[in-house]
Amino acid sequence: MMRFMVDPSLYAAFVVAALALCVTPGPDMMFIVAMGGRGGPATGVLAAAGVATGALTHAVAAMLGLSALFATLPALYHALRWAGAAYLLFLAVRSFRDRGEPGEEPASAGPGRRRAFVQGVVTNLLNPKVILFNIAFLPQFVNPSLGHPMAQFLVLGLTLVLLGLVVDGAVGLLSGRLARLLRRSRRVARGLNLFSGTVFTGLAVRLVAVPK
Repeated sequence: MMRFMVDPSLYAAFVVAALALCVTPGPDMMFIVAMGGRGGPATGVLAAAGVATGALTHAVAAMLGLSALFATLPALYHALRWAGAAYLLFLAVRSFRDRGEPGEEPASAGPGRRRAFVQGVVTNLLNPKVILFNIAFLPQFVNPSLGHPMAQFLVLGLTLVLLGLVVDGAVGLLSGRLARLLRRSRRVARGLNLFSGTVFTGLAVRLVAVPK
């Protein structure tokens, strides 16, 4: 069915471009690495799932035209940007305050894993740059002559989300497994929490220092 909704050549080009974007380290990937480092493999994977859920929400919003509001209302864009930075700083403070006992996986319990998923969703949703990216990137691969532009948009958005989930999920799993081995040392466990806090702080600064 998909072949009737999207242009095959455009879709192939989109998959290549999307995969290149997904494997390039960026804010979402750094966030997932930090979460995996704090809580272990399951936490890293669930953080990736949360990011993917946020990305899917952005894609649907862009398909419906809601994301265009942020392009035409700068105040709304900047409000969301500062809210995202504040949330990342909140996560940074929590990481810096975590002493990290040897062998401890602070976010490995059920509620902690759910929290990692929610944090992934919120962090992605509060990043207005994702909104602008969807507006600029996805329409390039829509062929209006085929009709059903919203359906094409949805297929492209779902493809991007699934590719991102596969790549980020693998990153979260690997970072979590490595962190689990390293956490046997109290000093290393504390260092991992400091690393996570530093990553969150850096992402917050990046979000407010580079408007677009």
